[in-house]
Amino acid sequence: MKTVIAEKPSVASEIATLLGAIEKKEGYLTGNGYFVTWAFGHLVELWMPEDYGICKFEKKSLPILPDPFLLTPRKEKKGNTYTADASSLKQLKIIGQLIEKSKKIIAATDAGREGELIFRYIYQYLNCSIPFERLWISSLTQKAIKHGFENLKPGSDFDDLYKAAQARSRADWLIGINASQALSIAAGKSNYSLGRVQTPILALICRRYLENKAFSVKKYWQLQLLHTKEFMDFKSLSKNKWEDKKSAEHALKCIERNGNTANITSVENKKLTEKPPLLFDLTGLQKEANKKLNFSAEETLNIAQDLYEKKFITYPRTASKYIPEDMWEEISTILRAMQKTGRWNQALNGVKWGYLNKSIINDLRITDHHGLLITEKMPFALSAKENALYNMIAQRILEAISQDCIKEITAVSLQILHYEFTLKGSKIIETGWRMVKGNFSDDATETLQILPELKKDNELKIKNACSLEKNSSPPMLYTEADLLSAMETATKQVNDQQECAGMQGIAKYRHRYGFYKSSCYRNTLCP
Repeated sequence: MKTVIAEKPSVASEIATLLGAIEKKEGYLTGNGYFVTWAFGHLVELWMPEDYGICKFEKKSLPILPDPFLLTPRKEKKGNTYTADASSLKQLKIIGQLIEKSKKIIAATDAGREGELIFRYIYQYLNCSIPFERLWISSLTQKAIKHGFENLKPGSDFDDLYKAAQARSRADWLIGINASQALSIAAGKSNYSLGRVQTPILALICRRYLENKAFSVKKYWQLQLLHTKEFMDFKSLSKNKWEDKKSAEHALKCIERNGNTANITSVENKKLTEKPPLLFDLTGLQKEANKKLNFSAEETLNIAQDLYEKKFITYPRTASKYIPEDMWEEISTILRAMQKTGRWNQALNGVKWGYLNKSIINDLRITDHHGLLITEKMPFALSAKENALYNMIAQRILEAISQDCIKEITAVSLQILHYEFTLKGSKIIETGWRMVKGNFSDDATETLQILPELKKDNELKIKNACSLEKNSSPPMLYTEADLLSAMETATKQVNDQQECAGMQGIAKYRHRYGFYKSSCYRNTLCP
């Protein structure tokens, strides 16, 4: 017999169906020479200080440095004490019994760092020595699962991934336990919580909050002119910013009294090429969903995980935005499936079929998994939130394989009396991937004026002039999307050059060897 250990019952069910293990038993499915069982996430965890006999917060106990680290079934808190979770104990017993009857084990937990840790901790806790193989798949379609079982990999191939996951787990324990107890002892009251990730993130939030509250908002005034030419209206803004209203109003009166035209002093035209975005990785999806759908990072991950388990998208916990060369045909399959539904006709009109952009292909930039894709299985009966996130992923695929968007940006300088004004305009030359998106700017506040032909030394009529009252802007409080971006570029928050270089070195090491974040909260901020 062979025992397959999945991460969740739903995934185990998909695998069992393919393998012909259709007989249901308590805690597993069986048939055709297989036992297919499952964990419930983390069934096994590290011992807590109480397990080592350290029951109180005492200075003499610090630092707590377990040697060795020991494992225990998952515990749940009841009052002030932790007791073993009964369902975890029961499932571990079932897994142990199945392993004893097997000659081979297949690790089928999620193909990533945390999935590897879940399996290895179970394997280690049960003192198992039977060689195991690894199922490594990026989607739960029958095609992907079948291909995975036809290409099982030796478990030893993932030893480094396990060591990275184990190091992360122990680092969380050492920093969280010792720092929290030390702070609580020093404060002399209450229980405080510090962590490898939560503390620096809280520091970022608090720093920005204090900067925002301490910011002194200042008023200033600018003049705005409304011009007309060739039946087109467009606006220019003064370079000057007046700190008092009277000075601005004086300048406005001078313009209104002494001139109804402005002289064009310079015209600069520049072509701007906007490359299409790459595929989503998890963090990119979370940022976009927070901006556009107001989803929290956790909500996005949970919805994406549900879509994955329903076989509508590939594995969401990916840190890559690329696909390997041998997956390019999969893109064509996805496009054909989208075409058949009819729901994507308008977006597909933006795709030039004979000139698909292959910039998402990069074998060297693949991490644990390729960039996020939908599958050829088209969705049905999705909730509103699931549908919104699915559409976001599908649209990004169409954008990624489309051509560049090419704009012509025009910057114009004007002068009236001794005052200088500027205006900007934009003209789309080739819509490219923006045709899929349906708009031509990512910045809702950006004004892209369409301008008539303007030349240096021409005169522009002033249709109207006014004074605008404005306020200086404080540093904005973080949104979740902003926090995710700050965490991705954490070295910018570090002033010490040596520390900064060290963080960058760790990030490069992780990128090279595939030690990647399993959620948005594990990244270069806290290696």
